[in-house]
Amino acid sequence: MIRKLASGQYRLYARKVDPKTGKRRNLGTFDSREAAQQHEREVQYFKRRG
Repeated sequence: MIRKLASGQYRLYARKVDPKTGKRRNLGTFDSREAAQQHEREVQYFKRRG
């Protein structure tokens, strides 16, 4: 899940809520939405690998 921050950057959050904290994990902050979407694709690829 990608959200736009007040600073104008985009942050990638985990899809599932972390049971320990009750919030979504921060998976990185990016300057452009395209960069955040690219990283999300990379994360999904490695989740399904091996």
